Amino acid sequence: MLVEVGKIVDGKVSGITNFGAFVQLSNGQTGLVHISEVAKEYVKDIKEHLKENQTVKVKIISVDEGGKISLSIKRVSENKRPSKAPVRSGRPEEVNWKGGPSADLSFEELLSKFMKDSDEKMHDLKKNFESKRRSGGYRKSAQY
Repeated sequence: MLVEVGKIVDGKVSGITNFGAFVQLSNGQTGLVHISEVAKEYVKDIKEHLKENQTVKVKIISVDEGGKISLSIKRVSENKRPSKAPVRSGRPEEVNWKGGPSADLSFEELLSKFMKDSDEKMHDLKKNFESKRRSGGYRKSAQY
């Protein structure tokens, strides 16, 4: 069997370390599933997810010049899409950046309007904050 990047194959966990698990493929070669490639959620202890001699499906992520094989268990499930889920195209959706009431304003005008609105909101917040600081609470009465 030729090791091919992107292919999903069966393997048997041959060893577990703190940083990942070694998986022996059906052709006799061994690859590493890094701890970050075991599950979608954070994996603190790999032994909670895998056991030695367990059979797992793995995806071949990469093979370097030295022949080291990187594998992933979590990426196997990424290939299985629910049949009812919509498939998105590679292109992003078109967004109308100038939509709304200010569609015919230039960038400088939009920026000026934003700055004015922002200043007004900050002024209102400061005024509201100051009025709350002055009212209520414990006050010493002036004694003469």
